[in-house]
Amino acid sequence: MSSSENTILGLKMATDPRWADVASLSLEHILTDHAFCEQKAATQCISLIQQFSDYPAIVEALAPIVTEEWGHFRMVLAEMKKRGFQLGSQRKDEYVNKLLEHTPKGGTRESRLLHKLLICALIEARSCERFRILYENLEDRELSKFYYKFMISEAGHYRLFLDLAREYFDHDLVRQEWLNWLQVEKNILADMPARSDRMH
Repeated sequence: MSSSENTILGLKMATDPRWADVASLSLEHILTDHAFCEQKAATQCISLIQQFSDYPAIVEALAPIVTEEWGHFRMVLAEMKKRGFQLGSQRKDEYVNKLLEHTPKGGTRESRLLHKLLICALIEARSCERFRILYENLEDRELSKFYYKFMISEAGHYRLFLDLAREYFDHDLVRQEWLNWLQVEKNILADMPARSDRMH
């Protein structure tokens, strides 16, 4: 991903495009990890709806995303079956866990909502970037087209979570906290190179 495209997503550190080359050697592991990422995305949206059901825009915006993310999970499963792969075991998502470790402790319920939305936006932005790398660099053109669809979807989700944050919080506050999270993510990735068997 070029620096200009990274600017659009807001990310401060680009993934080396050569990651696609090593990922292509571990497709069964990558697809397994991808499947569980989609499953966890659906679960996270359900959790946000449950915790913040008194925020109408969140309920209305995320209810269809739950269905979409679960549909993505099934799409990845179908792709694995077509290739003769088995869904492996779920692994700990070190990337997401490290992001969560930086969530401010305590604070108001509203503050917790803001940070949850921004973390979701960040995960979607990074997923979009990784999907784009796979789309642009995989020699397997069928799988490349497969990841193009996910790239487009994640870009939309990234914008949706930021829009929800702006719906309920001061725009300057959202911008400042977003910049803080982008720096946190950059620092995390600096110490955690992209793995060939993980999406993040």
